[in-house]
Amino acid sequence: MFEQTFKNIDDILHKDAGCGSELDYVEQTSWVLFLKYLDDLERDRTTAAELTGKTYTTIIDKEYQWNNWAAPKITNGGGALKIDHNALTGDDLTDFVNNKLFPYLKKFKLSAESADTIEYKIGEIFSELKNRIQSGYNLREVINRIDELRFRTHAEKHEMSHLYEDKIKNMGNAGRNGGEYYTPRPLITTIVKVVTPKIGDKIYDGAVGSAGFLCEAFDYLKNSKSLSTKETEILQKRTFYGKEKKSLAYIIGIMNMILHGVEAPNIIHTNTLAENLADIQEKDRYDVVLANPPFGGKERAEVQQNFPIKTGETASLFLQHFIKILKAGGKAGVVIKNTFLSNTDNASVAIRKTLLESCNLHSVLDLPGGTFTGAGVKTVVLFFEKGKATQKVWFYSLNLDRNLGKTNPLNVNDLAEFVELQKILADSENSWTVNIKDIDQSTFDLSVKNPNKKEETALRQPQAILEEIKALDEESAEILNSILELI
Repeated sequence: MFEQTFKNIDDILHKDAGCGSELDYVEQTSWVLFLKYLDDLERDRTTAAELTGKTYTTIIDKEYQWNNWAAPKITNGGGALKIDHNALTGDDLTDFVNNKLFPYLKKFKLSAESADTIEYKIGEIFSELKNRIQSGYNLREVINRIDELRFRTHAEKHEMSHLYEDKIKNMGNAGRNGGEYYTPRPLITTIVKVVTPKIGDKIYDGAVGSAGFLCEAFDYLKNSKSLSTKETEILQKRTFYGKEKKSLAYIIGIMNMILHGVEAPNIIHTNTLAENLADIQEKDRYDVVLANPPFGGKERAEVQQNFPIKTGETASLFLQHFIKILKAGGKAGVVIKNTFLSNTDNASVAIRKTLLESCNLHSVLDLPGGTFTGAGVKTVVLFFEKGKATQKVWFYSLNLDRNLGKTNPLNVNDLAEFVELQKILADSENSWTVNIKDIDQSTFDLSVKNPNKKEETALRQPQAILEEIKALDEESAEILNSILELI
């Protein structure tokens, strides 16, 4: 039912003049979905209070509650409830939403007791968003569809969170930078398994996007053991932290975490790279970093001034930030373009040297092209712990017998051998160990060169060549667009 509802909503938004892309569909679905979720949450809290003889004071004033403006109900004669045909629609509905509802919800940011409350998140979300659905009749249809959804049981919330992830994935595929919005879930699951966070760790993603890493880490920890009330509160309020620069990704990240069960996510709307590394103190540091910083981005000179190693490459600045913000003994799993391992520019060499000297880069996972659908780049995952210099690096090259793409995505089974071998850093046909004292000490080149792989003499298939050309074209277009954005 949920899946069909989402498809119907997309069809409605497709014909609205204010919504021009998959990105708009997700954004606009998100705010209506959030208000329905909030209504169900308030109902659950009211019921729980009544069962214990207490009174629950609602967050939202009566005039702005879902059942008053969005879906006032009447009986249909047979006892079942249906939306009142006199409910707001057309210009009356858009006027109420734009001029009353949104301004009212924005105020929560100022009136909330603290930033870790759902009240504050309500204020933040509606300070960042605006209603783009121009037709009040289309908005009425969207509301009617979303009113059919329920968020009352664990199973319902679980199904909804998976469908929402699918929408984010589709949005990533539709956009120019697929990896910017969506990191493949099997890859995130694998990274979390290898990093093995524990309850009590402060977990951070400074390029949070749609919050896939934080959601997966939450699921991993929630299912790791039977949790006490105190541990549940720690997971809810003092475990997951993120920063996101772009408004749309910020909203989607918050919504994704809420649907996964984190009621008031600690995600801040800010440019992480605008923070001067010299200002990071011990109290600002984290136990775990999980992240996939944007590919191919370029930063202006004033942002570069915040870093000891100056470079316009966004991902290289993020890597400096992550190294600095980790606590001593802290662990990280970071996705980055594979060219970082071998680039010969001064900044790349200096950052590699810093990483190897201040952290133990114990494992590198080399991913095949096509892992990120919509982003034609080859990537690696760096696994490191802060505090001890690197002596040896264990490499694993993921070699698959198929080309990855939208119709053939990465799956958990693809990564199963890597997970098992990584536990003991075992050498195999696809894995090998490099001693740091054996690499070039002037460039610190960490190129992925598998000494165990036999050279293949067979000619490449035409389809594989065409896919590589397409990937290179997409990467060239991405770099060109990044340059144009700076002009």
